[in-house]
Amino acid sequence: MSTLMYLRFQRRLLQGGLIFLCTLLFSLVPSMTNVAQARSVSTPPSSILNIFDLHVNGNQLVGADGKSIRLLGVNRSGTEYKCVNNAGIFDGPNDAASVDAMAKWHINTVRIPLNEDCWLGINGVQPAYGGLTYRAAIAQYVILLNSRGIIPVLDLHWTAPGTTIAIGQRSMPDADHSIEFWHSVADLFKYDRSVIFDLFNEPYPTSNWDCWKNGSSAPNSASCPEIDYAAAGMQTLVDTVRSTGSKNVIMLGGLGYANWLGGILDALPTDPAHNLMASSHIYNFSGCKDSTCYNQIIGPVVAQIPVVFGELGENDCQHGFVDSAMDWADQHGVGYLGWAWDTYDCSSFPSLISDYNGTPTAFGLGFQQRFAAVNPSH
Repeated sequence: MSTLMYLRFQRRLLQGGLIFLCTLLFSLVPSMTNVAQARSVSTPPSSILNIFDLHVNGNQLVGADGKSIRLLGVNRSGTEYKCVNNAGIFDGPNDAASVDAMAKWHINTVRIPLNEDCWLGINGVQPAYGGLTYRAAIAQYVILLNSRGIIPVLDLHWTAPGTTIAIGQRSMPDADHSIEFWHSVADLFKYDRSVIFDLFNEPYPTSNWDCWKNGSSAPNSASCPEIDYAAAGMQTLVDTVRSTGSKNVIMLGGLGYANWLGGILDALPTDPAHNLMASSHIYNFSGCKDSTCYNQIIGPVVAQIPVVFGELGENDCQHGFVDSAMDWADQHGVGYLGWAWDTYDCSSFPSLISDYNGTPTAFGLGFQQRFAAVNPSH
């Protein structure tokens, strides 16, 4: 990015960020004073935050200039679990220096796992870590990532039906809260089409693609017999996002903890914006984990819509497996997001870094070297 382009980018970002935060405050605090004045800045022109203007063109994700973009980056785990443990919102720093450390790895994308109870401020989540506080923190982080030319992916990661607090992964989104969650998220970020929506982290209904797409109206229904709550299908969530006026790109993970994409093309939801892409989570312990499977199962999907390895990792603190997966992805125009930008012991958790200055672990070194090689100008 040239100096002139960067300065223009920063100016537009500042303008958009101020309006964006006003939109946030107005939408979440309807009792604020001077409501009429607030309303006048709560609907910015669509171009203000549309810095990247991400959209799908055939099997390519493209930006405003029509050039294809591969999502190359990391997952920033923490915002799915810290808030329900009354321990904060982010696991580790979320300031400009920490984002700059990421940017030095030549990434262009950060996936942010979210918790629906924390976003909505329900089921006993403390106000200090949920509701408006949580939403404002995520919004500010999105603006910070944008300012560094990084694409945020907002991922619905932890969910739970009814009054159960969301403290882990479920097999499908729940009709009780996930629909409300996506309406709120999409309405807030619909002016920023640099943001991608990952509708559900890792679907794993054991029934079929019909459950994945259409969900169920009751617990243990014929369509989703093993799910003991009413499940929101991907079609419902796509419809919910689009009902807000959002045209943001939507990411869809496959079956089998998002690993399996065989059959996804026939099950794709109808999208009036035609902005859908697929995500496969690839680990050394996954079912589909080698070039034979990639060619047979993922290859046909790549030919039709954009694909990203939304989570890519291995649990041996090395990078031989992810190297081979990235080799295939590089050859086929597929992006990849390393799991995860956290500082845990990489022998028990695939941590990319040993500190938030960006020092790579033995596992993370593979990603750092690859990003520098394939995305040197970022």
